[in-house]
Amino acid sequence: METALRHLSQQEQINFLLTNRIPRRALTQFIGWYSRIESPWLARLSIAAWKQFADLDLSEAEQQEFSSVHACFTRRLKPDARPLDERPEVMVSPCDAVVGECGPIAGTTVFQAKGFPYEIGDLIPDPVLQEKYRDGCYATLRLKSSMYHRFHAPVDCAVDEVRYISGDTWNVNPIALKRIEKLYCRNERAVVPLNDTATAGSICLVPVAAILVASMKFHCLPDELDLRSRDQNRIRCSASYRKGDEMGYFQHGSTIIVFATSNYALSDGISQGQTIRMGQPLMTDTSYAAPAPLPREAALPTT
Repeated sequence: METALRHLSQQEQINFLLTNRIPRRALTQFIGWYSRIESPWLARLSIAAWKQFADLDLSEAEQQEFSSVHACFTRRLKPDARPLDERPEVMVSPCDAVVGECGPIAGTTVFQAKGFPYEIGDLIPDPVLQEKYRDGCYATLRLKSSMYHRFHAPVDCAVDEVRYISGDTWNVNPIALKRIEKLYCRNERAVVPLNDTATAGSICLVPVAAILVASMKFHCLPDELDLRSRDQNRIRCSASYRKGDEMGYFQHGSTIIVFATSNYALSDGISQGQTIRMGQPLMTDTSYAAPAPLPREAALPTT
């Protein structure tokens, strides 16, 4: 047992060194360039190699042949591949992911891993948003490199701005999260407040970039956000979404942290380590009251 634990620890250390103690930004920019090379044969070769190291499953993809690795990363799925929970009190997962740390927010403190807390204010440098999610609920959603990379509206909502925060590109896998304090707060990220039009609550999505994640694209913005976007930090826009509508995509796997106000709680069955798909229940509005049924019409008088 002791030998097995030592071997596991050595493997984790090697993984950490290989994916973090390297020129992270340079490698990320290279992968961004490489993935966009338009060459079907190079794409096939790269995807075949990718399958050797990850559980890549393209059976749900809308197409099976790709002109570039980027086209595979950002693939769309077949219609109805992700059934949507339509209940108005349910916030669905915005993406396919592995659930990380999640649950109630202790004041303004959340966790990236056991024993590694961080303040909402370190991630979202806006006092209004920090207070809005005090004692609320959160969920960390990690997209593996092999997963579907597009993200969707978790509720009916409107978006009037995206805040871009420049940073590093640390790996966001569990090995790094146990070693680097406030890792999410160090990385490139976007803050997307959602004006929830279905409930009295409020939701904020924080997509976090990582090593090899060369860009994130929001359909409400004209340009991609990437490592060159240093001068952009608060970008106005105007977009409305119905629950399940596509909002954008990552270039590669990464993380979305979901913050919600105190009227939300994790939906039944949500726990750390489980795999969730876009459209499945993530949180539930505990204050939601279903509309009262319409009164039955009075019987018409008989003649």
